[in-house]
Amino acid sequence: MNRKKTSNTLVRKELRLAAQLWPGQIGKPQERGLEFLFKSFRFSVAKGDLQLLDHKWYVTHSGLLRLAHRRRCSGIRVQVVRDFCEPRTGRWVFRAILLTSATCRGFVGYGDADPSNVSALVRGAEMRVAETRAVNRALRKAYGIGICSVEEIGSLPARSQSEANVRKLPPQPVNGNGEPRLRDQLCLLIRQHGLDASLVKLYAAEFCATKDVRHASREQIQSFITHLAELAAKDRDGLLCKLNGYGQKPQEGAA
Repeated sequence: MNRKKTSNTLVRKELRLAAQLWPGQIGKPQERGLEFLFKSFRFSVAKGDLQLLDHKWYVTHSGLLRLAHRRRCSGIRVQVVRDFCEPRTGRWVFRAILLTSATCRGFVGYGDADPSNVSALVRGAEMRVAETRAVNRALRKAYGIGICSVEEIGSLPARSQSEANVRKLPPQPVNGNGEPRLRDQLCLLIRQHGLDASLVKLYAAEFCATKDVRHASREQIQSFITHLAELAAKDRDGLLCKLNGYGQKPQEGAA
């Protein structure tokens, strides 16, 4: 009985945090989904295991790896499927086999990536994206996880909440060399790494030392985008923890 009460208490904490991170997006379907995912797999919003995109829950690569550790996964074998790869064009396909125990015959997952289904921010890293997608699919098969992982998403609907929030950034002109506008670069970065746009805006304001991100200069925003991209690539879990911290404390003057 105590274990059940403890579990319900933890679920309520997760729901409160989710409501802070994604204001106005947590309805009954999202609440039921989060409760199921927490009680079934111990996926935690606070630990960065889940992301809410376009009102749907997605699991993260780090969340799947933590689940494998809790379930005492015996190992993962990953190999490139050379017959379907075209290194010159940036197309890669991987096959991952997850072993849940020493006697398990393995759960197989395939992952592919090429310039057409990855963000422009990770062009040139298609091989690593394909490997991660293969591992994620094998993990989801092995443990019966029906929701997709963030890393498997090639792109999000144009009118997703994240993009809508990013559009509140000050308009930026197209560079003379034809590079995307800064807000478009930031939008792509948020999509690729499954970040919450509202929290990214708060982080940006702090990074740029401005009361509101709208008051930041073009150079400050460009510097922040470069910083965010590097941090997301090197330590996504640490970035998620930092962003979650903005959702757990009141913000003064933030839009």
